[in-house]
Amino acid sequence: MRDEIDQLVSSGKGYDARNRMGELWRSSTTVATASFLLARLDSLRRLIPLQPWKLFLARSFTVEPMIPLLRAEALLAGIDLAVATGEFNTWMQEMLDPGSRLYQFQPDGIVLAAPDAALDQLRSALTVLRERSHAHVVLHTLPAGLHPRSGVFDAKLEDGEWAQLQGHNTRLRALAREFRGVHVLDYDALVARHGREKWGDELKWLTMRLPVAAPNLIHLVREWMKFLHPLTGKLSKAAVVDLDNTLWGGIIGEDGMEKIRLGPEYPGAAYQAVQRVLLDLHERGILLAIASKNNPQDALEAIDHHPGMLLSRRHFAAMRINWVNKAANLREIAAELNIGIETLAFIDDNPAEREQVRRELPEVAVIELPREPLAYAGVLRDCPWFERLALSEEDKVRGSLYAAERERRETEQSCATPEEFYSSLQQEIAISPVQPTTLERTAQLTQKTNQFNLTTRRYSDQELAAVAGRPDQRVFTMRVKDRFADNGLVGVAIVRYDAEVCDIEVLLLSCRVIGRTVETAMLSYLADRARERGCARLEGWFLPTKKNAPAAQFYAQHGFLQVEETAAGTRWSYPLSQPIPWPEWIRLIS
Repeated sequence: MRDEIDQLVSSGKGYDARNRMGELWRSSTTVATASFLLARLDSLRRLIPLQPWKLFLARSFTVEPMIPLLRAEALLAGIDLAVATGEFNTWMQEMLDPGSRLYQFQPDGIVLAAPDAALDQLRSALTVLRERSHAHVVLHTLPAGLHPRSGVFDAKLEDGEWAQLQGHNTRLRALAREFRGVHVLDYDALVARHGREKWGDELKWLTMRLPVAAPNLIHLVREWMKFLHPLTGKLSKAAVVDLDNTLWGGIIGEDGMEKIRLGPEYPGAAYQAVQRVLLDLHERGILLAIASKNNPQDALEAIDHHPGMLLSRRHFAAMRINWVNKAANLREIAAELNIGIETLAFIDDNPAEREQVRRELPEVAVIELPREPLAYAGVLRDCPWFERLALSEEDKVRGSLYAAERERRETEQSCATPEEFYSSLQQEIAISPVQPTTLERTAQLTQKTNQFNLTTRRYSDQELAAVAGRPDQRVFTMRVKDRFADNGLVGVAIVRYDAEVCDIEVLLLSCRVIGRTVETAMLSYLADRARERGCARLEGWFLPTKKNAPAAQFYAQHGFLQVEETAAGTRWSYPLSQPIPWPEWIRLIS
């Protein structure tokens, strides 16, 4: 397999090489394998896009053995991770000292692997850190000990060790909520999941100050990855799931609805557990879709009428139940949902189907399921591609918004002209400066929006707060509502003003409102605000990426002239002596 990986790299097949690396990693998750993968990092950088990210590990225990494992996991997720560490147990000094290695490294994220940190000291350190850095911070909770001094009586004591531990961790979570961009890793729960007695190695702790036994190093690394995925934007927007032997046991076309295994008892409980996870993902704002080789009538009868089904048709944003190969169906699903193929996660019990998708669509996150169906749900719950660090109101209703989009498409097909369709939507938009209550959602849009995104610049919520506070800059948000649904906050613009020019640094729209002229409305609004400030020109860059082709002609279509071209992109300019007409079928409500 190592020879095959090198051949794929040599022939320029970066995605295929990365997928084979993943197969090798699953078969041998060792430091030696990590070193082999990382030795190919320079070659992969030239073949596939990797997200550069810098992580600083501030610690009160030894973390060095985990670093190659972490960088290898990150590489397989498409993250080019640079890692630096602080000195042992100096995390407080590093946060307080402006000349420390932490600030010299300028990290994007910080893991504070010091669960025994005093909370008052931690609050002081985070306060200083927030003044000097926008880096996200991940705090560890404190793990419970194996043997409390009072034995079993400890559980009854008001001030026993267990009660003190829970009080500390509760206060730590409250402390994290005081600061933007500070997250909590439940280290105590992680240790419990993998067994407290086997988690540590007493000899390694005494000789190396390493509190984690060798077999458990990868578990802590993968828990860190659950934070790195959402922080770097390596997320799946849709889970595309098979039916036979995945959502239920058996083959619906052969066994019939009466004999498929699905219910609260074994073995059907394994498949209900999978559906329960998918329901949770749906509530998290992750779209669900079906890709199944089946007779549609048989499959839909089970979905609609089987008493063990927890999911129903309304939970699925798209369905492909046919005899077409899965890769072709995934392409169609991505197009229908108007999301990138790389934002799909594929869930199928059949190893041959998973391999075929990996080969034809190497950008798709293919979830490797074990042989035992009882383990499927646990794998899906642990999958970092589905993690989110924030949950907005828009996330909670995303599934219903896609149902409304199907209604819009049906209306569009019945209209004779685009203008008739636009008018029939009865669109209302609200454009306003970003507020504390919308900051998190605004940052989320900059991190996740790829297709209609003129510059694809990413911001954390604390970075956006800093931008919004500058006198020469504005962060505008746009909400869109029509007669089918309230789409919520779906647009962001960041502009910088000087005496002559209003520079559009960011202009992006969620894919679900592209093509309804709301982008023209936003541009018209920005032009009016710039004219009020005395600017003579509205200008902005288009920086092309693999994903933002839908925005490539935006400036040209609105009368902008190209004034500069570089290897990175093109710059466009519009004279504000000429108005940008507001679409007559859109009502500005604020």
